[in-house]
Amino acid sequence: MTDQKQEVDKVEETLVEFPCDFLIKVMGETNDDFANAMVKVIQAHEPKFDASKVDMRASSGGRFISLTCNVHVTSKSQLDSIYRALSEHPLVKYVL
Repeated sequence: MTDQKQEVDKVEETLVEFPCDFLIKVMGETNDDFANAMVKVIQAHEPKFDASKVDMRASSGGRFISLTCNVHVTSKSQLDSIYRALSEHPLVKYVL
């Protein structure tokens, strides 16, 4: 495979240009530790993640909570790792 072909393949893998700030939405049932747990998951993959970059909203009925996290990511593999770790967490219902 030529170097040019490899570069084209890498570009086609994602439409996101890295590094960048990326918004990740995490939803789960309301739990006192939900926000702290999600921050810790993200910090395991991005140690500089600042918890002040989290916007928290409760559902109208109060049963669910959603976090919008503004994460600075440097690569597709880092972003994929964060999504995978959040998705596997027992408190998480959805990750967008």
